Amino acid sequence: MRLFRNLSAKIATLPMILTATVIFVGCTGWTVVHSFTSSRLLPRLDFVGLDQYDRLWSTPKWYVAIQNLAVFGVLSLIFSLVIGFVLAALLDRKVRGEDVFRTIFLYPFALSFVVTGLVWQWLLNPELGIQGVVRDLGWTSFTFDPLYNRDLVIYGLLIAALWQGTGLVMCIMLAGLRSVDDEIWKAARVDGIPTWKTYTHVIIPMMRPVFVTALVLIASGIVKVYDLVVAMTQGGPGGASEVPAKYVMDAMFGAQNLGQGFAASTMMLLSVVIILIPWAYLEFGGRRRG
Repeated sequence: MRLFRNLSAKIATLPMILTATVIFVGCTGWTVVHSFTSSRLLPRLDFVGLDQYDRLWSTPKWYVAIQNLAVFGVLSLIFSLVIGFVLAALLDRKVRGEDVFRTIFLYPFALSFVVTGLVWQWLLNPELGIQGVVRDLGWTSFTFDPLYNRDLVIYGLLIAALWQGTGLVMCIMLAGLRSVDDEIWKAARVDGIPTWKTYTHVIIPMMRPVFVTALVLIASGIVKVYDLVVAMTQGGPGGASEVPAKYVMDAMFGAQNLGQGFAASTMMLLSVVIILIPWAYLEFGGRRRG
């Protein structure tokens, strides 16, 4: 019977399947159910309908968090993919000292977001960081203090995030480039195709699975960004760098309002589902039809 084929492998995967089902699916359902309750310090099944969601979407802090996540997410996706691919393409040219450069670019990823945030908090300090050093060199009018500017603080967080995460994207892209057959490059050179056109018309379309992998990893980091914000700005100045994950933590453990935190968590989950369903349909549904 097909059910008993590879039985040992199926038995070996049972703990992981049960863990994913009970912990992930079960806890997700538990969170969604309690988002419709008036839970405060402790969870309780006191249903209040959509009151928590009404309160959530009437809170200016939540709108700021959503806006910051959108700006941070879009720019992080674009710059991470572009910078990572450019660095990978440069290293793929068999440059001298490739191992050294690869280690330098990847090293920031070994650091936690808390360490990264503290490092860049110092670098972006107007008195001790980049601005102070440049002014000491004679450019007294130079200004670079994004963490102290409400309109620029999200871009200061973006700089730190790119510094920490671009190295991983570079390694993923470099692995994809190294899997490309050398005969493709030889044929392109024989036909006189420029290098940039070979990348855009041949190499990049062939690396679609690699880009999808990098995209998923970047997107998962964007949605749950929290520790970087706490380490660098604590949500300031004046709440200008709030993000949804920090809103959830503040509601649950700061304000001791579990219902509000559960509602915000559910909205984050819903946003991910809204993005993933069309992608999954186009990716797997189209392939099945083809």
